[in-house]
Amino acid sequence: MSTPLRIIQWTTGNIGQRSLHAIIGRPDMELVGVYAHGKDKVGVDAAELAGWQEPTGVTATDDIDALIALKPDACCYNPLWPSIDELVRLLEAGVNVCSTAAWITGGKQTREDLKRIEDACRAGNSTMFGSGAHPGLTNMVGMVLSGACERVDEIRITESVDCSTYESAATMAAMGFGQDPATPGLAESVRRESEVFAESAAMMADAIGAQLDKITFDVQFTAATGDSDLGFMKIPAGTVGSVFGYHRGWVGERNVVSVGFNWIMGSHVTPPKPVAHGHVIQVFGLPNMRTVINCLPPKDWSEPNLNGLGSIYTAMPVTNAVPAVVAAAPGIVTLADLPPITGRSAAS
Repeated sequence: MSTPLRIIQWTTGNIGQRSLHAIIGRPDMELVGVYAHGKDKVGVDAAELAGWQEPTGVTATDDIDALIALKPDACCYNPLWPSIDELVRLLEAGVNVCSTAAWITGGKQTREDLKRIEDACRAGNSTMFGSGAHPGLTNMVGMVLSGACERVDEIRITESVDCSTYESAATMAAMGFGQDPATPGLAESVRRESEVFAESAAMMADAIGAQLDKITFDVQFTAATGDSDLGFMKIPAGTVGSVFGYHRGWVGERNVVSVGFNWIMGSHVTPPKPVAHGHVIQVFGLPNMRTVINCLPPKDWSEPNLNGLGSIYTAMPVTNAVPAVVAAAPGIVTLADLPPITGRSAAS
């Protein structure tokens, strides 16, 4: 057996906790460090943070220099938003970064920040990779389905779900929920918040050989018909209860890639299209291809609700990619650059 890859886990929130749990359980990975933002987690064993039964002997720290000194092969980087300063420190030190933090190509970053990442990769001979569930895995499935087509007219990916179990009031408010549908600038706010979807659209376009002339964004807001108290936030009647939008890539007047969302919050709303409770992946062309990804619990699922499934679904396309990213050429890589990412057999 080859020497396990040395891994640090960056943050242990909803997504990072699931990544951490997977790293501890993999024989081809050795957890050597954990970064924690919160002071309350500093000094806590990784097992306690991940819900693992046996202590690991690895405790969380907020000392970045100490983590870099461990000379890890890779970092699973799972904050909600990326910090360019943090990424540069890791990459310059030769640490490959695998991230769920709103990163697919880096296309939403400023030119200056993107250059900093590229320069850091060169300096550290390291690789930057971003993925997740959506965007991420869904785009990979769309690209794979296109391989069955003689002609591809459009790849369209839609996250069609009830978001009321996603307990992040700030994120949901930024996406328009609970706001007056007529709020000035609301569509632009949602565009900025979801701009990583445009990155994934551009990645798919590049994979199918389409040179985009432009990327546009369109969105529809539907008002809630009644009050909803979701615990972590309230959606009053008359405020936004459904958000339906796409980032679309165009070649001339032809829409060739679309990545978007059909999101509702609770039951007091009728969206423009019925919710499919999954990811709808369509390839229009010759022939047309369509599939829906549903994230479902296994028979041994013991948690009181299904929220954790979505966190696992988001974390694993990145955690499972670590070996391929470590082996990849330096620089920014995407799903279109790597070999197929697979999980690990339970039998192993």
